[in-house]
Amino acid sequence: MDVSFLGGPRPQRGVGVVAPFDFALDRELWRWVPEDISLHLTRTPYVPVEVSLDLARLVSEHETLHEAVRTLNAIAPEVVAYACTSGSFVGGIAGERAMCAAMTRAGAVPSLTTSGALLAALAELGASRVALVTPYTVSVTRSLEEYVAEAGVSVTGCAYMGLTRHIWKVPYRQVSEMAHKAVRADAQALFISCTNLPTYDVIPQLEAELRIPVISANQVTMWAALRRLGTRAVGPYQALIDPAARCGPARPEIPGLPEVRGLPDGEQQQEGWT
Repeated sequence: MDVSFLGGPRPQRGVGVVAPFDFALDRELWRWVPEDISLHLTRTPYVPVEVSLDLARLVSEHETLHEAVRTLNAIAPEVVAYACTSGSFVGGIAGERAMCAAMTRAGAVPSLTTSGALLAALAELGASRVALVTPYTVSVTRSLEEYVAEAGVSVTGCAYMGLTRHIWKVPYRQVSEMAHKAVRADAQALFISCTNLPTYDVIPQLEAELRIPVISANQVTMWAALRRLGTRAVGPYQALIDPAARCGPARPEIPGLPEVRGLPDGEQQQEGWT
């Protein structure tokens, strides 16, 4: 059978993705990717540790990242993204930059992380006051707050789920409920953390309800990686990706939003711990 008329496969540009061993949302990443881009995923080695600051440190060690990026070299991606929020904020801004440098040395291509992409996305949106939703425990959540504060971003409210495993199983309804708990009237954006937390379909709905940009870990990672290639992510009705979605009406005052679940005894504060 003559198939010469098909013209062969279309040329593809590659984005390398290093993910933690328990990453379960490969398909969600692909939803932000245009047809002429391929994702090439690899994972860090398994360690018997639940989601915690200890795990964040283990999956972000430079030697681990170096070996992961080396597995992608034969495919020759044009950019490499480390798709893990906690693993890239646990060392602060200096730690995130050192991770990017370590990956670049290993792959000789530009590298970025989810947490670095978060700060770039907030700058793109002109947001210096952000609400946070995380699936993490309080200690991991506070580490994220410290990271954005180090970048000069104020946390106006925060809701966390306290999970240490199976984060990818959280339904959209729970993500939406936590978002409404976290957002206060002075928030300029909402960030939903963790690359293992599904968010693609819930972003437009939350933006319509909250009247502020809503960004998520997987979204900012793909947005930043594709921007490095000079192309755009696919995300209709998402303010970060679709400039037309940034032109909605101002968010109305919402008095008396409910408080988030309490912290352990002796640590009780309102949303947006200071």
